[in-house]
Amino acid sequence: MTILRPLVNKQTILELAKHYPELDVASVETCLAFLYATADVYQAIDVHFARYGLSKGKFTLLMQLYQAHEKGLTPSECAERAGVTKATITGLLDGLERDGLVRRFPDSQDRRMLRLQLTDQGRDLLSQMLPDHFCRTTGLMANLTDSEKKTLIKLLNKVRAGTSAMLDP
Repeated sequence: MTILRPLVNKQTILELAKHYPELDVASVETCLAFLYATADVYQAIDVHFARYGLSKGKFTLLMQLYQAHEKGLTPSECAERAGVTKATITGLLDGLERDGLVRRFPDSQDRRMLRLQLTDQGRDLLSQMLPDHFCRTTGLMANLTDSEKKTLIKLLNKVRAGTSAMLDP
């Protein structure tokens, strides 16, 4: 995700508000602060996952399979859970399989279907990575008190509920 940081300051927003009465200064400032924080978090996460040769997508898929245990999942189940297309999952799977982290195998009940499973190498990578990942996630949120973390979750859920305003035609 790339977010360009426009040279927008409060004065620029105030000037725009003179020409566009529907512009709510506080809403624009809040949205920009949120977008900048999101961009910084995504960049930090990308750097973190790159240490392990992963992307956010590959990590998400590995964690899905980790939770599925021996039963595994189908590519369609993975796509649905991740909210992406089957083509996206196929691309991620190709890389993970090439790296020896995931294996595809025929479903025992329906041989036309494929199932996915972590390999021992995939489990080992997660076992090595997850303690560091959780420590870094804790560090990311270290400047917030427990109360602030709960408040942030509530506020972000409210922001998510407002996304329809951008999506509606």
